[in-house]
Amino acid sequence: MASEDNTRDDAASADDTADRTRVELEAAVYRRLVEHLRNRTDVQNIDMMTLAGFCRNCLSDWMREAAGERGVAMTKDESRAIVYGMPYDEWRTKFQREASAEQRAAFEQAQKQHPG
Repeated sequence: MASEDNTRDDAASADDTADRTRVELEAAVYRRLVEHLRNRTDVQNIDMMTLAGFCRNCLSDWMREAAGERGVAMTKDESRAIVYGMPYDEWRTKFQREASAEQRAAFEQAQKQHPG
């Protein structure tokens, strides 16, 4: 009986380690994605939304939602600063360009094809 208990404890410990490792890997991927987007200031949010259905603002919203689910207070400005690496208004001033008519049309078409 003690042997079975030890086997279950070992399996649970292995599962905990695997879960912890998976979470660490997912966090590393997230950090790399955010760093990549911080370096690719030429990539506009509207283009990301058109092609992928999400943008930097979506990432910051998801960050804030995850924080709230864990009882951590986080404002929209705080979550955006995490993703953008600076205050959002500063990023917009430095890097955001006015969307062209073509970008707006592509975005509208993508929204019709993939609503939500």
